[in-house]
Amino acid sequence: MTTSSCRVLITGGGTAGHTNPGIAVAESLVKLGLRPDEIRFLGGERGNEKTLVPAAGFEIDLLPGRGIRRSLAPQAVRDNFGAITGLLTGLRRARSTVRSLRPDVVVCLGGYAAFAGSAAAVAARVPLVITEQNARASAVNRLFGRFATVSALPFPDTDLPNGELTGNPIRASVVEAVQSVDRDEARDRMADRLWPGQSHAMADRVLLAVWAGSLGATRINQAVAELATRWADRSDLAIYHIVGRRDWERFGTDHPQASPDGLLYVTVDYENHMAEVLRGADIALCRSGASTVSELSAVGLPSVLVPLPIATRDHQRANAAELVAVGGALLLDDAEVTTDKLADVLGPILADREHMASMSVAAESVGRPEAADAVARIVARVAGIDMPATAKGEL
Repeated sequence: MTTSSCRVLITGGGTAGHTNPGIAVAESLVKLGLRPDEIRFLGGERGNEKTLVPAAGFEIDLLPGRGIRRSLAPQAVRDNFGAITGLLTGLRRARSTVRSLRPDVVVCLGGYAAFAGSAAAVAARVPLVITEQNARASAVNRLFGRFATVSALPFPDTDLPNGELTGNPIRASVVEAVQSVDRDEARDRMADRLWPGQSHAMADRVLLAVWAGSLGATRINQAVAELATRWADRSDLAIYHIVGRRDWERFGTDHPQASPDGLLYVTVDYENHMAEVLRGADIALCRSGASTVSELSAVGLPSVLVPLPIATRDHQRANAAELVAVGGALLLDDAEVTTDKLADVLGPILADREHMASMSVAAESVGRPEAADAVARIVARVAGIDMPATAKGEL
């Protein structure tokens, strides 16, 4: 058990969608003047926070436990028994950690990994700040929202009490990478990397980027692969298709045969240079996860968004709502994703550069790239941390 103290305790994790916003807030708090050792994380042993947080330069305490499976199947019941046992152990350890650290504020990131730390904060009467990532709040954040001094909201209609609109925190390294890359430079780099020997052919083409998470989405991959075959003779278009690792063997290598002056089409299983993709593409076809929507709006990239149909509380549809409402994106149901439908939806947009330009302006109008700084200012205010005068309005 740790015996040191901290000013800010950030609890949660489990997935990058929870962990990275927490790290972004921590980095902004350091910009405000806190030392890294005044900020500590409390997460789960099974989540990616155990590696991501130390890599970012912050300490973390890990608790046992895992999410509850929403099923009455025998294996699920057995798993849930173990999950509840781990949760009770985690609650005891979390209460001990909060008593030991004596934080001025606890920041709840949501997800099962945040439950024990948030409960410990409420029990110890430590002020609680919630930062939500999706337009429909997680069960943990809804549970503790009633106790929160402030709920930092990613979208205007996020359903939490005591809300202040901040946007979804994006790590400064991502924001800087996107904003520091010139669009033409990004396109040149992508062309040299993806189409060696043909990069000169990229100059006047519309670049459509497709992705659906690290694993991919079979329905989207199937429709895009067939669309590439249908559009094989198009000399005005390039398609960069991030297939995902699960479907790579099926869709990764079987490319359509194009004429020398036809479509530029390339697939990869995973992309390590997303800042270049966000800056270099003219339009995206992708899911509407919280981080994706935040990044699209931050850079002003037009999109056709396909919400994940099994997302809890249909939160990906809600995430897309603001972008769609201002005209920065179009919404397409997963069940509608066919080759014919994609051709009908994408065809007119790809042929109208003025339309894409107006979509870009609309998307950027709701971008909140400084969300992490906004959340950090709320955390500092609730904790009673004195901020430099220059930081009170803008970091």
